[in-house]
This record gives sequence, C-alpha cells and structure tokens, in this order.
Amino acid sequence: MTEAILPDLPEEQHGGEGLLAGALKRARWTILWERLWPPLATLATVIGLFLALSWLGLWLWLPPLGRTAGLAVFAILAVVAAAPFVFLRLPRAADALQRLDHESGLSHRPATAIADKLAVSPQDPYSLALWKAHVDRARQAARSLKAGLPSPRLAWRDPYALRGLVLLACIATFFAAGGERIKRIAAAFDWHGVVLPANFRVDAWVIPPLYTGKPPVMLPGMHPGESFAQLPGPVSVPINSVLVVRASGDINLNVSGSGGLTPSTAAAHPPAGTEEHRFVIKAAGTATLRGVGDDVTWAFNAIPDRPPTIALTKEPEEQGRGSLLLSYRLEDDYGVTSAEATFASKGGKAAQGAHPLFGPPDFSLILPQARTKKGVGQTLKDLTDHPWAGAEVTMTLVAHDDGGNIGKSAPVSFRLPERVFTKPLARALVEQRRNLALDARSKPIVLTALDALTLAPDKFTPDLGVYLGMRSIYWELVHARTDDQLRDVVKRLWSMAVDIEDGDMADAQAALRNAEEALRQALQNGASDQQIKQLMDKLREAMNRYMQALAQELQKNGGLSRPLDHNARVLSQRDLQNLLNRLENLARSGSRQAAQELLQQFQQMMENLQMASPQMNGDDDQMMSELNQLGDMIRRQQDLRDRTYKQGQQQRGQNPQPGQQGGGMGQLQQGQQALRNDLNKLLDELKKNGFGQNQQQGQQGQQPGQGQDQDGANELGRAGRAMGDAAGDLGNGDTDSAVDSQGRALDALRKGAQSLAQSMQQQMGQGQGTDQLGRIGQGRSDQDTDPLGRPLRGRDYGDDDSVKVPGDIDVQRARRIIEELRKRFGDMGRSQEELDYIERLLKGYD
Repeated sequence: MTEAILPDLPEEQHGGEGLLAGALKRARWTILWERLWPPLATLATVIGLFLALSWLGLWLWLPPLGRTAGLAVFAILAVVAAAPFVFLRLPRAADALQRLDHESGLSHRPATAIADKLAVSPQDPYSLALWKAHVDRARQAARSLKAGLPSPRLAWRDPYALRGLVLLACIATFFAAGGERIKRIAAAFDWHGVVLPANFRVDAWVIPPLYTGKPPVMLPGMHPGESFAQLPGPVSVPINSVLVVRASGDINLNVSGSGGLTPSTAAAHPPAGTEEHRFVIKAAGTATLRGVGDDVTWAFNAIPDRPPTIALTKEPEEQGRGSLLLSYRLEDDYGVTSAEATFASKGGKAAQGAHPLFGPPDFSLILPQARTKKGVGQTLKDLTDHPWAGAEVTMTLVAHDDGGNIGKSAPVSFRLPERVFTKPLARALVEQRRNLALDARSKPIVLTALDALTLAPDKFTPDLGVYLGMRSIYWELVHARTDDQLRDVVKRLWSMAVDIEDGDMADAQAALRNAEEALRQALQNGASDQQIKQLMDKLREAMNRYMQALAQELQKNGGLSRPLDHNARVLSQRDLQNLLNRLENLARSGSRQAAQELLQQFQQMMENLQMASPQMNGDDDQMMSELNQLGDMIRRQQDLRDRTYKQGQQQRGQNPQPGQQGGGMGQLQQGQQALRNDLNKLLDELKKNGFGQNQQQGQQGQQPGQGQDQDGANELGRAGRAMGDAAGDLGNGDTDSAVDSQGRALDALRKGAQSLAQSMQQQMGQGQGTDQLGRIGQGRSDQDTDPLGRPLRGRDYGDDDSVKVPGDIDVQRARRIIEELRKRFGDMGRSQEELDYIERLLKGYD
C-alpha cells in the first residue's frame, strides 16, 4: 500500500518512506476504530441491557407470550444497532494522509507532499531541482507526523451515558443471579406454553411435617384444556411444610418462590418423565408458576410451632425408700416428644479448683403418651446412690418437640432425698465416698480414712467379708490413676455401705428396680409379646425376692417396723400378683399406654411398701408427734435466743433510735409469745392424755412413769413461765434479761422432753390394755416392780404373784422409739443442739 501511495522518486529520495508508512498505518487504524466503535457500542449496550434484564429475572416473571414479545423487541434493537456495520467503509490512503496532515498541525501538508508526484516532465532540470527541494523539506517534517487518538464521539451520540448505566446494571445483576445466570438467560428462549401441548399434567400439594399429624393440602392442578385456578386467599400451613409442584408431559414448568419460601435442599426422587419443584415454607411468602399459560401465584402463611410448656403440679415428693417423685403437666400444639429434669447446685460453683467425678443427676421424664399434646405425668427416680443426694439443688424441667423447640419450667429449689445410714461403719464409708466423688483431689484423705477404718478389725469390723472388702477397696484406690478408675471406687464404696446397712435387702431392692425399668423401656419401645412375658416373669421373681427379704428384715429386727398411717392401704402379696397379671394382660392386648400407667402405680406402691406387724396400732404415732413438737419448740427457742442476743449486740454498738429499736424488739416479743402459746396448747393436749396427772394412793396406785410425768409437766410449766418472762423483758427492751429467761426456758424444755420420752418408754413397756397384755395386780406400786412390770427380787407378794410378762407389742413400740432416735442421731443435717439433746435421751435409755 505504501508503494502505491509514494511517488516514483530517485533512490536517494526514498529515505522518508519508513516514517510515512508507519504514520499511514496508524492513521488508517485510528479512522477504522472511529467508524467501528459507535455501532459496536450501541450493539453492546443492547446486549448488556438484555443480560441485565435476564439476570434480574425478567423472563422468569413474564408469561411465555411476554417472553416471546420481549425477545422480539431485543432482536429488533440488535438489528438496528448492527445496521451501521453494513455500511461500514474502510479508510483509504487519502483519508490517512489527510488525517496525518490535520493531526500533525504542520503547514504545507508534508504527508501529502511526500506522496505527491511531479506534474511536469522530469527532464526539466529546473523543475526537478525545485521538486527535490520541496520533497526534502517535507521529508524533514515527516518525523513530526501524528495520527492522533481515536475520537468516536460517543458522548455526542449518548449524552446521558446510558451505556454506563447498562454496564453497572450488568455487574450488579451478575452477582445477584448467582448460580442461576445461565438458567435465567435461557428462560428468554423458553417459549413453551405459548401453545400448550396436548398431553401434560401439573399437580401441586403441601406436605406438613410428619410430627404435626396434619394431612397434605391439595392445591388446584392443571390438565389439558384447563387453566390454573387462583386461590381465594393465602393458604395457612404449619411452618416447615414443603410445597411440591410436579409436572409431566411435554411442558417446561418454571416455579419460583419469594418471601418465606426457600428451595428445598432435601434430595427428591420424582417418577421418571416428571419434573418436580420443592420449596420449604418457613414464613409467609408466595410461589409463582410459569410455563403453563397465564402465570399463577399462590400465597402461603406459616403457622408457627409454639414451644412446649412444662410445669410441676406439686412440690417434689420423697417416697418411703428415698426415691424422688415428680408430678408435672405438659402441653404442646403438636406433642412433646421428650422431657428431662436438669439440676444445678443451689450453692453455685464447686469449690475453687475442685475436680468432681460426677455431674448433676439429670434424668429423663416419663411422658403420659408417646407424643403428649396435653397431659399430666409422673416420674419416680431413685437418686439416693448419686453423690449429689442430700444436696441443696435447683431443678428445671425441660421439654422438647419435633420442631426443635424447647420449653422450660420455673426453677424450684429443694433438697435431694438421701439415704440415712444408722450403722457407724456404713455412715463413715458413705462420707468418704461423697468426699471422693465431689473432689478427686481428696484421694489421699480418703485413703487415710479407709486405712483407719480397718484398724483393729476384731473390734470394729468383726465380719471377715466386710474387712476384706474394705481392704480390697483401699488397694484399688491406691492404684487408681484415671477418673474412670476413681468412679469405680466410688461405686464400690456405696455398694459396701449398703451391704453393711441392709444385707440382702439392698440386692433385692436393686433387682426389683432394674426389672421395673427394663419393663418400662420395653413398653415404651413397643417390644414383642414374648419379650414382655419374659420381663414380666423377671419382675414377678424380683418382687417375690424383695418381699421375702423384707419379711426376713422384719423378723431379724424382732418385728420392728415403722408406724403405719391410719389411712394407709393394706395390700397382700396376692393383691400385688393380681396387679402384675392385669399389667401383663394390658400389655399383651395392645394397651401399652395403660400398662405403663399401671406400672407407674406399681412402682410407687413398692417404693412406699413396708411390712405391717399384726398387732401394730397408732398410739406411738401420737407420742412421736408430741416429741417432734417439743423438738421443734427447742429449735425455735434457740433461734429466738440467738436473734435476741444479736439484737442486744446491735443496740450496744449502734445506739439505734427508739423507733428502730421498738420494731426489732416487737418482732422478737411476738415470736416469743407465739412460742409460749404453742407450748401451752401442747401441755393441754398432754394433760388430756393423762400426762402429769397424779393419781390418789390407795385407789389405783401410781402407775409406772407417773413420776416422770409429773416432773416433765413441771419442767414444761417452768419453760412456759420463763418464756413469759422473756416476752416481758423484750417488751421492756431488756435484751440481757430476755436472753437469761430464754436460756432457762431452753433448759426446762429439754428436761421436760427427756421426761416425756422416758415416761413414754415406761408406759409402752408396762401397757394398760387388758385385751393386749392383761392387767397387773392391784395395789402394787412402781416401787415394787422394775420398768417392765416384773416383781423385784426379795419382795413377797403372797399367792397373788401372777404378774404377766409384757407382750410383743410393747417391746416393739419401745424399740421403734429408740430406733427412731438413733436414726435422727445419725442425721448430720440436724442442728448441734438437737443432736446433743438426742444423745442425752439415748444415754438415759442405755
């Protein structure tokens, strides 16, 4: 091209050819870009607008006919934008030379001059010399030739910069479309539905979660010749329901969700030849169907799943053998599926740096039904073997449903039931076991204690099996290195203590509870009839063994048993067998829920079961109640005395105002007067029962224990007078005198209670009912008999010396009182004043 433009110059004139050729090339490309870019930018703007609208989801919203029309519009715009390419003309050499001369800004058009030819004959030397000088001057200016930058003048063609807005829209919608970019572009070319096929079917329905128990909700479908029906209003369905839209045939269905409808991530396996769309309804939202004629939009409301509620119906109850009975009410809109009781220490965190081996005794609760919508349940749990037994705890009941919701009850604080060990060795083992369980760092102290407990086995542990067992536990603890090994030692310490305390009774009771739990689990999990029969046989065997152990324990204790409640229900072993037979029949007939409720009743019966003595009566209940009242009064008087003393200290240290002083003294005076009134009421009841009443000599004679009666009545009377003095002193603001009077009242209360207990023991040993023991000879005083009513040696009563030996009932009643006192003495949770008082009573009996 350069040779065609450049003139035929002599060899020496071709020096500027390279410079001009490069400049011409740049100029022609610049002109070509200026002619090409405006239509190209217009076409790119149309394409960018198409992509932006596609990624925005326009084609998904438009019906098939609208998509066709929209695509036609963009096709027309694209043709109009591409039309200038048809008339595009490539730049000529003259155009390039003209641009070089124009952009260079040089005079005399040097680029054109170099390309010009001599118009006259080259034979004319003058003309040729002149032309050569002209070309040389142009060649010197060729080094300054410039093509300039392209100037397509887009700003003149698009003064509002719409191309920039389209570019921004493309970038924004590109990221907004995410993984659906190709799908949304392809939707513009989806013309299915403009003319519906002859064979197709669309069905839609909503599947509520299975745990709701709600049936599926069928939505209006579509068949050939029909159209989708619009719903009259939003469809209310449970939250997390699944919308399913299934299409079959030659149809391309498009379904989109908005609001609370999100595509389901669960794997779906539709039938072959079908297309399926699934959306989870998590909140209010809409679903739009396209590709089947006119678009259809369905609105949905999500019914929320309320959390379950659970609450105690009454305070936690301790059963006869230490089990904890919880009664609670549950409620949920679709049903509670599980519940548990959780515990936390009321005292707060464990000791600084402590390393407990066991966590809180959380346990699951029994539901009235497998999926309880509303009901009342009970759970019986034995926690006496847990290290937290006897601790002050805060309990919270927690309920769960299938929707993942959690409901909690109000926290309740109480003391966990604990087993009271009366035998010193068993009590010592339990104490060391608790120390080790609550802090593994106490291992050296526990080792020292175990070693000390095995000293002098002939005196303290005469049972060889117990001694060997304790030494085995000692060496196992010595070699324990891990927490699991320490937990094994804790379990062995408990087993040893229970065996020492109960003997075979503990194994029988554990076997019974295990059999009950195994049967409960089987009923809850839907075990077969054969498994139920086997577990029922094991339960009967465990019950018989437990009853035998209970009877042997009663016989070993000489018929001693705890007092029975007058309203207690009496059951025979046949009644228990009939109850188990009924339970088995219910389970085998399919009434598993009724069988579980009956098993719960059986468990409560066995927990509160105690063997009854044939001749047992309720007189000792009243006696023990009176002793309990006196013990409570002693504690109340001690508390009042402590508070009075502190009030006096505050008065001397702070010099309070008279109004403040009167308020504190007034409360103490009211408390003291109330205690005096309670003592007077108790004294009146005791007098009604014959306590403290002297009988005239010569009529009936003084019965054993009446001396103690009179002394006790006198002491209680002195206690009442001392309480009156204390109340008066408190009214006068004299705390020192009030403390002295309260001290006298405490001493008199203790002496009166001791006299009452001794009198009860002697009266129960003597007996007064002719239908039980017979009557002792008339005219004989307590000076002539021992406390059991037998004649003293050396006394001669003639022929009428037929004193009957007391019956078993009196011995049993005396033993019961002594055993009760020993049990309370072994309760370390009682106050030191009460323990000292019980110790004095036991010393008096010994």
